[in-house]
Amino acid sequence: MKILKSLFIAGIAFTSLNVSAQTADEIIAKNIEAMGGTAKLATLTSVKMSGNMSAQGQDFPITITKSHLKGMRVDLDIMGQACYQIITPEKGSMFFPIQGMTEPKEMDAEALKSGQSQLDIQGGLFNYKEKGKTVALSGNEKVDGADAFKLKLTDKAGKLTTYFIDAKTFRIIKSAGKASMNGQEMDMETSFSDYKQNADGYWFAYTMTTPNGPMTFDKIETNVKVDESIFKN
Repeated sequence: MKILKSLFIAGIAFTSLNVSAQTADEIIAKNIEAMGGTAKLATLTSVKMSGNMSAQGQDFPITITKSHLKGMRVDLDIMGQACYQIITPEKGSMFFPIQGMTEPKEMDAEALKSGQSQLDIQGGLFNYKEKGKTVALSGNEKVDGADAFKLKLTDKAGKLTTYFIDAKTFRIIKSAGKASMNGQEMDMETSFSDYKQNADGYWFAYTMTTPNGPMTFDKIETNVKVDESIFKN
């Protein structure tokens, strides 16, 4: 019994050693492979995600359309009223008639800056060096019971995003950073789960949970033709 106990403890120590011994670049390489591979991700040019967002006990249809580095549009149907948010490399706007808006409102500079990182649909970690970003491995952490690597990504402007990558699947299960809302900077965490491979062979989290509530997608299309006029009011 003592021998078995010793072997069990040694096994735990060996597993922990393997987890901590990996470098940031090794972890990123495995993450990219888990998402479809380098060659696959390099061909990702657009994505359209359709599903529902839950907030305040209600579900609202949501569609997110992105064209790589060109634009993102989020459409929400809230109580029968069409609401949207648009972000491009140059500007951002929103229109929420449910809040009494009668015309689109321009996003403030900080909120726009926070949202523009989402225009890179190939992922912040993909080719991060070529994008002028730096990454540091900041140890391991438990996320909802799962062992995760903690990677800190800093972009050229100094914006920090922390990614938590599952030590078994090598997929991102949480991200954390700062976001601007109503002129105030606040902590923003997003959890990712229910990963599936879509019809084109790309992997996505079909459930994302933010402080505003969970978003669950039933359809994710990739490399679809996007009429870029939708990124204009």
